[in-house]
Amino acid sequence: MGRHIQGGSSHGAPLLRPLTSLRPSGGADLGTPQKPSGPINRLVAFFALPFFTFHFTLTINPFTMNFLFLAADSLSKILIVVILFLYARFSRRTNGTADSNMDRYCWAITGYSLLTMTNLLEARRPRGGAWRHEVFREGGGVAVVAEAAEEGKDVEEEEEELRPSRPTFWMLMKIVGIKLALNPNTYASVLGVSWALIANRWHFQMPVIMDNSILIMAKSGTGMAMFSMGLFMAQQKKIIACGPGLTAIALALRFVAAPAAMAVGSIAVGLRGDVLRVAIIQAAVPQSVTSFIFAKEYGLHADVLSTAVIFGTLASLPILVVYYILLECMH
Repeated sequence: MGRHIQGGSSHGAPLLRPLTSLRPSGGADLGTPQKPSGPINRLVAFFALPFFTFHFTLTINPFTMNFLFLAADSLSKILIVVILFLYARFSRRTNGTADSNMDRYCWAITGYSLLTMTNLLEARRPRGGAWRHEVFREGGGVAVVAEAAEEGKDVEEEEEELRPSRPTFWMLMKIVGIKLALNPNTYASVLGVSWALIANRWHFQMPVIMDNSILIMAKSGTGMAMFSMGLFMAQQKKIIACGPGLTAIALALRFVAAPAAMAVGSIAVGLRGDVLRVAIIQAAVPQSVTSFIFAKEYGLHADVLSTAVIFGTLASLPILVVYYILLECMH
């Protein structure tokens, strides 16, 4: 019997050589401390997420959306952008250099991620009309923030070479616009909304085999994103990678400032009753893992976003219960 096993092993060895040859030499892992989970991150950002965005947007019905809710959400985002722009533009300079100026814009982008990117779509499939607008906002908003993060550190070098007369902010916005046009998430959002408009206007559906194929690709994104973040967290020296101070700020932005901004926008457009409460609760759900994926891909405060995702998710249950109780008491 031992001879048969040995013989089987010797015959099977040639079959395993192509597989073992795929393993990186030198005992290399999927990532290194310098580039943890880089290939996985890129696959999620530019392949899985566009499918995720497209699949969700093609299932919406734009003709039954709560447009007042959409207006409240848009107004809250405008308020957030204005406040962050004022912070980046007029906050106290540390040394007056271009590097410090760009650092403030980078932190403003991270702040926008913390204030707006929730895991609402990753946690559940939106069903009510009030939730539907989240699809387009996540698809388009993620792309905007991602491209801004990508070019944040390169703008300073370009300014040194070109010495433009315009402020750093406008140079950044120009590059963001160019990169946004090349981001597949942008086209996924546009194509998904276009399909939703056409399909619901003339009442036809996508073939089941096509819908299921897209769904398979869309579902792969969440698992790979969590795996990538797990690799990143495992390679950090501390459990709280960004420190307790930044963690507290990140959680305050996610669970206090974001619902407050949504409440202001909702009240301003006249939302009342259950829709107002839904809007506030929606703004207080945990941080999206998507925000970490793009922060990691473009090297923009990935430690802050990963910590916000992990500890924000743990803290979200009691916080959401408190919000629910308070809103019921107000009702």
